[in-house]
Amino acid sequence: MKRPNFLVFMTDHQRGDTQPPLGLAKTPNLERLFQNGVAFRQAYCPSPHCCPSRATFFSGLYPSEHGVWNNVDVPNTLSRGLYDGVRLFSEDLKENGYRMLFSGKWHVSAEEGPDSRGFELVYHKKTYQKRPNVPDTSEWELYKKAGGFGDTAGQTRREGEILRPYYPDYQQYGAKENPFGDTDVAEHACQALEQVGTDQPFFLFVGPLGPHDPYIPPQRFLDLYDPAEIPLPESFSDDMDDKPALYRRTRDRYAQLTPEEHRESIRRYLAFCSYEDWLFGQLLNVLEKRNLLEDTVVVYVSDHGDYVGAHRLWAKGLPCFQEAYHICSVVGYGGVKNPGRTEDALVSLADYAPTFLELAGIPCSRRMAGRSLAPFLRGEQPEGWRTRLFTQSNGNEVYGIQRAVFGGRYKYVFNAFDYDELYDLQEDPHETVNLIRRPDLQPVVKELCRELWKFAYENSDNIVNPYIMTALAPYGPGIAFSEEETGPARA
Repeated sequence: MKRPNFLVFMTDHQRGDTQPPLGLAKTPNLERLFQNGVAFRQAYCPSPHCCPSRATFFSGLYPSEHGVWNNVDVPNTLSRGLYDGVRLFSEDLKENGYRMLFSGKWHVSAEEGPDSRGFELVYHKKTYQKRPNVPDTSEWELYKKAGGFGDTAGQTRREGEILRPYYPDYQQYGAKENPFGDTDVAEHACQALEQVGTDQPFFLFVGPLGPHDPYIPPQRFLDLYDPAEIPLPESFSDDMDDKPALYRRTRDRYAQLTPEEHRESIRRYLAFCSYEDWLFGQLLNVLEKRNLLEDTVVVYVSDHGDYVGAHRLWAKGLPCFQEAYHICSVVGYGGVKNPGRTEDALVSLADYAPTFLELAGIPCSRRMAGRSLAPFLRGEQPEGWRTRLFTQSNGNEVYGIQRAVFGGRYKYVFNAFDYDELYDLQEDPHETVNLIRRPDLQPVVKELCRELWKFAYENSDNIVNPYIMTALAPYGPGIAFSEEETGPARA
């Protein structure tokens, strides 16, 4: 049996509802993939940050087992790379005869690049080195060189600008012909596809940076969207008074923006998604020209989402709303049966590593948190598929530990830094009303705590310190091993 090629196009910050058939953004090439594949409508990342989610994609493990918790490149990072002994699917493919090609963003480790894990570098600028275990004050140089930046008092704010005294300037949106150099990433990837031989299976990973903030797509993609037709999110008026204070503090960073500027930000974000779709289309065109589409498993996926104005928030962070976790996930061509299907099973970014290995016919004996999606691609329904998904975040360098569990009617969020959250996703899909203090729903909280702690145990998540000042969950880890029955309410 001939082994398939793989093309993976991973965007940064792209929400799951921008993919077909949900169709919030105009993405004709992603629609083309959907018509020749399967769209997973309930796909989620484990963490709302690039590095831990990308490490999960490549390893099939959650952060608690691969060791990457936040941005590996900043001086106060919690970890600079993967735990010793963590293996990536790219190494398996390389050792089993695949030619591994990489263009674009890595962001898995600050100390080793994709070329340390089986890939040839098609286009990737960053260099890597081990750093001494001493205090790193390098980021202070940015402020020193700029003379501390300046006080914004009395300064006239420009459209889309957020004034921040003595911080660097921040412009929420704009327009640029080649934002973040993504055109270069795609062009080099296309050149690699033009030249790759057909006597050896290949795996090409393409990682653009868009639609990451600031939202600066080329003008021609902005012209696809009428500003008058851009609605504000359903949760835009949520004051978040019943939610953790950090959520409101984060939201307040965007308080300077008018509703019209929020709408324009949404327009720029959607246009950025359309630009990324156009780049993706260039790769599909090369595969088609070379008659490789039917021999290639094509994946369009994102590392995490973006609030895009939900709850008046932008980008991503600790607020545990679905917009930051819901990702794109469409797989097509390469032997997919009954194309043009949607699948509502709960899918994790951890599922891709075992999927690639199964499709390549490579046995894997090591444990992964994810499961192969191959049965769905064959038109089958695998037995015992998960009914819950879980999140893991230890914050974004400066703030707190958070875990969540969802699937079914209720979503529970454990916040070690503030009070918890409980949402009825059936009655309140936009997560505007926190029900955590409802006495009649405490059995639901208890049941979800049990599942959360059980998952933590199974995935080596050591957040079980019993000290009185840190053991703040309503039901402790011991509930995972308790045999008492849960309450009558269903979660």
